[in-house]
Amino acid sequence: MNEDIGKKTIGYTAGVFDLFHIGHLNILRNAKSMCDHLIVGVTADELVKYKGKTAIIPFRERLEIVQSIEYVDTVVGQYELDKYKAWELLKFDKIFVGNDWFGSKEWLEYEDKFEKVGVEVIYFPYTIGTSSTIITDVLKNSHKLLEQAEKEEENSLAAEARIKKRKK
Repeated sequence: MNEDIGKKTIGYTAGVFDLFHIGHLNILRNAKSMCDHLIVGVTADELVKYKGKTAIIPFRERLEIVQSIEYVDTVVGQYELDKYKAWELLKFDKIFVGNDWFGSKEWLEYEDKFEKVGVEVIYFPYTIGTSSTIITDVLKNSHKLLEQAEKEEENSLAAEARIKKRKK
């Protein structure tokens, strides 16, 4: 892929990009500002499940959403977690990752591997206060609250009906 782009700096980042939010946009905007050509890997549904989660937005739709972002030059499916294998295929110069991975055993190993092939690992600050997990939790909790409110309303209506019946 690198041959097609010439001597431009190629960047790479990957993620699920489910329930697209400002944190996703920040990562893509910041990554694009540090490279000439940004490749984004979108995690396939099967891999999301492997991580113990379920994407709400289907894979094909997430690919299309990410591709439509002005900062993204190329979108690829991410079918495995190994970032070094992604490099072997895509030959990027920089990889962008959230700083929640900084210092982890996995990313210390990646740093060593990438240093040997001249790839710069760049950590971006995690966007505080928003994530797909938070949004999903809010949606689940709001659904539970709505169900609870509906039950309370049903109970209230039933109580009113009993009161009216007694008054007759």
